[in-house]
Amino acid sequence: MKTLTIAVFAASLLAGTAAGGVEFNSNWPVKGKRVININTVVRVNQIEVSRNRNKGKDEAHQHTVEAVETFRKAVADAIPDAKVTWSFSWRALQDPRPNYVAIRKRVVEYHRQYGDEITFIPGAYFAPMYNSRAQTNRDLHDGLKLVGEMVGGGYRPHGIVAGFLAADNLRFLAEEENIHVAQGTIWSQYGIDCGDGDGSISYPYYPSREHVCKPAQGKADFIDCVNLDGWTMDFLCARKFGGNSRTGVGPIETYNRMGLENGLKESLAVVRSHFGENFKRNGFGWVIVNWEISLVPKYKPEVTAMMTKWLREIRKEFPDAIVPLMSEFGEAWRRENPNNDKLDYRFVQRGTGLPKICSEANLEIRWYMNRKFRLATLRDWTKDEPEMIIDFTRYDMPAKEPADASAKKPTRNWSLVNRINQKRRRPEDAPIPLSALTEEERRLVEEYYQKP
Repeated sequence: MKTLTIAVFAASLLAGTAAGGVEFNSNWPVKGKRVININTVVRVNQIEVSRNRNKGKDEAHQHTVEAVETFRKAVADAIPDAKVTWSFSWRALQDPRPNYVAIRKRVVEYHRQYGDEITFIPGAYFAPMYNSRAQTNRDLHDGLKLVGEMVGGGYRPHGIVAGFLAADNLRFLAEEENIHVAQGTIWSQYGIDCGDGDGSISYPYYPSREHVCKPAQGKADFIDCVNLDGWTMDFLCARKFGGNSRTGVGPIETYNRMGLENGLKESLAVVRSHFGENFKRNGFGWVIVNWEISLVPKYKPEVTAMMTKWLREIRKEFPDAIVPLMSEFGEAWRRENPNNDKLDYRFVQRGTGLPKICSEANLEIRWYMNRKFRLATLRDWTKDEPEMIIDFTRYDMPAKEPADASAKKPTRNWSLVNRINQKRRRPEDAPIPLSALTEEERRLVEEYYQKP
């Protein structure tokens, strides 16, 4: 018998295999790739505040096996080898009603057929807003156990979908659950739904133990869990406060609000931003979208059909685009990046000018994101006007998350805001010219850029 060395054993764990044969594959270079991740949420209540307390409507009537099948077919019709991540809430993993029993069975079949990942979502997006860190950790542990029992065969997911998580929850996933990829922040969310979380960078990073939005500065505050955004957004919209700021690739803010034609134009424009010029700047491009399965029956059938059209249009324009699991992408990035030292993301985007959103056609935004800070400038490119700094979030300064929340005393705001924030909720957030930076701030910026 061949001896199974530690190295071979570790590689086999990383690769994994779906019961049925489709392998978990993160053994590919991120550099040079155009990546799309598709996540879903299957829940019972709109917001499952805790194991025994809910907020919002019971969505059981919108969670049918037909809705699940319709969505999965919409993806497969465009890209047959695409993989989808299915995240189940606490109640959805245990609900005895026939529709949930059928959904769980069907999604396990997708796991075997396509290599789809099945995982847990604590709190249905807002776990730290309503729960203590210790309770969320218990929910993560027990929820992952329920997922394993649901799939069988010793199954374990490689990643978590969460909406928001506290830094200690990410540490718990890495150190106690051996999970190193999490969708644990919703980039730039502020003034929407039940939680705020502006202040992080929008591409992969390792979080600090001080604050989930802060990239780890070194070994002392390092958490070995790649933190990912949940929805790729239009950078021009994202600087706003409230619902319009969420516009990007998500169905609620595009097809539902803008109509099918303009919604598709906006979604594709955001993809082009990441797969075109910004792909050259960063060496890879990444787009992530999260669909709530309740939206499939809630909206007209034409809305879900846009998933097929969107993916087909992307593949037509970018034939090399791939659709792996979110956790496959995260593990591939983690293999190439053992820490945050090489983080240097750069984005330039001009507004689309489409109606019903705030992506002004005459504006150009530039984002610079690295381990020590994120900085954004805005200018009217149709006029000879200087760039103005609209965001300068420093990560080289101490940061602190809110105290534990509870269902009775929720804590809404988990943002990291210091020098200047793009949402302009404080007087000190007024845009400033580059020349207005202090000497110390200029030195910090010039560590990375001679001239932003």
